[in-house]
Amino acid sequence: MIRKQPAVYILASKRNGTLYTGVTGDLLARVWQHKNDAIEGFTAKYSVHRLVYFEQHENMPSAIEREKQIKKWKRKWKQELIEEQNPAWKDLYENVI
Repeated sequence: MIRKQPAVYILASKRNGTLYTGVTGDLLARVWQHKNDAIEGFTAKYSVHRLVYFEQHENMPSAIEREKQIKKWKRKWKQELIEEQNPAWKDLYENVI
């Protein structure tokens, strides 16, 4: 189980589907919220529930900076980032609980 630590994450609706990039201090809790549509918004509206990428950071300012960087990227770059670590676009949530 991953301890509470700042993290940047990318969710996908499916392989090469709709992407969502976020930042959190508790990855497990936040992804659970997305998966269960506990919070109204983009991920609930477009069924973006699959955790396909995450990276942990030492502190929240560095995680926020990285999130902003990734959000500015072209879609192709985000796909390449995901596929470097998760070529099958598997849901990583079960691996981190």
